[in-house]
Amino acid sequence: MLAVGTPARRGDGLADVSFVMDATRELAAALKDRTVVVTKSTVPIGTGDDVEALIRELRPQARFSVVSNPEFLREGAAIEDFKRPDRIVVGAEDEHARAVMHELYRPLFINETPILFTGRRTAELIKYASNAFLATKITFINEMASLCEKVGANVQDVARGMGLDRRIGSKFLHAGPGFGGSCFPKDTAALTAIAAAHAAPTRIVETVIAVNEARKRAMADKVVAACGGAVRGKKLAILGLTFKPNTDDMREASSRPLMEALWAAGCSVRAYDPVAEEEARKIYGERADLILCKSADEALDGADALAIVTEWREFRSPSFEDIKAKLKSPVIFDGRNLYDPRLLSNLGFTYYAIGRGDSVVVPPHREDRRNAADRRRAR
Repeated sequence: MLAVGTPARRGDGLADVSFVMDATRELAAALKDRTVVVTKSTVPIGTGDDVEALIRELRPQARFSVVSNPEFLREGAAIEDFKRPDRIVVGAEDEHARAVMHELYRPLFINETPILFTGRRTAELIKYASNAFLATKITFINEMASLCEKVGANVQDVARGMGLDRRIGSKFLHAGPGFGGSCFPKDTAALTAIAAAHAAPTRIVETVIAVNEARKRAMADKVVAACGGAVRGKKLAILGLTFKPNTDDMREASSRPLMEALWAAGCSVRAYDPVAEEEARKIYGERADLILCKSADEALDGADALAIVTEWREFRSPSFEDIKAKLKSPVIFDGRNLYDPRLLSNLGFTYYAIGRGDSVVVPPHREDRRNAADRRRAR
């Protein structure tokens, strides 16, 4: 059995399968009798057919099968996902290939892992459809978060109430600054491109992409508003640069449009991420308005306010006394809803969160001044 790896994304959203085909040319020379060629890549629907056609052109007498076996591994949890997958999807067109793949995955049967055999094109589409649906759940709860902020509801309770419905489930219902990374942006773009090419547009997924991009941009506006409406000449501490914890991946991360908007507004950034310093230097190089720090304490030191972008475990239980002592103003914008608003209010912080009607919490000693200002504006 031979396997082919993962392609990159082209400018039109589709995966660049050129090096998959290059690999196919190489492995065609190595085929032995009754070889099963497995594509693990997330590739446009029909790529398996193209791989089979190319091998047949190069080795017309060879006996082989081409299988689509998409992976569903999360960044930061790939080994665990491989050992204990939710399901295994195998797209095969003949019984021999199915038997080989069934035997290959036999060690996982002890965990009662479901294995689904489908046609090859169906398997290719399952991967795209799965990621697009998860991206849709994230985008939906983010829109509900915006509504919660307007009507005084709490998105965490809304998500909990929704997730208790077994038809919906609780996963991917965590409001935040928008999805990023290497999979969801790439696969949603690819799915819409594939659908458009076949005159079957996926309007929901197209909207998900647009809403997610708008949300990332809107996060900068929220942070600027939390800092009083103007950030020129200020320093903002940012904790978390990666699109999620347990990876150094900054592709499509929400931290990037946030920092870029802050720079455009004249604000400098003091950023800390447990693992992404090198990646950030690759992307942005050396610039005067970006200080990459070695610790959260260093990032906080002398900053005007704090923004939480990635929910790394080490950010969950900080010393708020230390944070308050280091910041010029006790202002926190929490893009991941890590903290208790009332606790921070009692500690003297102005606290902004996502989708919690009570998230703009002003310390009691500042409330009278804000109410007085509101009354003056009303007059």
